[in-house]
Amino acid sequence: MTSYSRQDVLRILQISSRQLQGWERAGLIGAQQTYSFQDLRQLRTLRLLRDDDVPAASIRHSILAMKAVAGMSNPLAEASVVRTGSRLAFRCQGAMVDPIRRQLLFDFERLDQPPAAQLALANHRQIPGRSPHDLFFAAVQAEESGEKHRAIALYREILAQSPAYAPAYINLGTLHFHLREYARAEELYRKATVADPTYVLAFFDLGNVLDELGRLDESIAAYQQAVALAPRYADAHYNLALAFERKGERRAALRHWQAYSRLDKSGPWADHARSQIHKLLEREKLAVAWRTPGLLPRSTPATPLTLVRSQTEL
Repeated sequence: MTSYSRQDVLRILQISSRQLQGWERAGLIGAQQTYSFQDLRQLRTLRLLRDDDVPAASIRHSILAMKAVAGMSNPLAEASVVRTGSRLAFRCQGAMVDPIRRQLLFDFERLDQPPAAQLALANHRQIPGRSPHDLFFAAVQAEESGEKHRAIALYREILAQSPAYAPAYINLGTLHFHLREYARAEELYRKATVADPTYVLAFFDLGNVLDELGRLDESIAAYQQAVALAPRYADAHYNLALAFERKGERRAALRHWQAYSRLDKSGPWADHARSQIHKLLEREKLAVAWRTPGLLPRSTPATPLTLVRSQTEL
């Protein structure tokens, strides 16, 4: 495999050493002395985004969110990046994803295809032998337009063609979840975890349906697996904190509230996390005080009460 030195990278991409060091400090790419061709592609994407005035913090947050949502180790290399206003979206697995909002987006570039291709998307049965990626895109469109039964049929067709297509299991499971068919949703999420054991969202969604079924310990185990795969997955920390609180395991809950508050700095969920941290710390201080000899003042015998008449009674 061809490798490139730092000087080669600076020359090929026409960037300065200061720029590269800034990207490394911002956590956009790891510091290294030699680079692969894939690294060059990633750096080229970063350069284009920065040339387009996308803030480094926005890029970093989007990358971290995509790692959590899609289970990717390197989203800039494994998916194509699309700017949507001040945010970034990623094209992958036949769909376009906003990882921060955890939403599927309409891919208008793909919609602007020749009429024949648009007809194929509208009615996939007219052109036989369509790929799972094309079917997935059509299924996402069906969901967005409210055609849930058509989307279910498309996802089933994908899985008949490609039984290891994890995103189809996830989306189909979520449709069944919203229909309150929790047992079916659990089955599909579990199949997603088998099809791709590194798919973070599969474990997170599995945790959600297990929680809905009242199987709290199994739910916690699923969320913990999601966090093990993506330690910065804020939503998984949030749900773990809630689950541990319900079990009465306050210290475990506190750890995950703190992790969530470090990842989400503002908004109603962040406010709730900080409130829970404050409450749990206060309770823990009180518990420590009662358990530690000498920390609380020793009680003294109560002073006998003396009945005193008021001035009006004299």
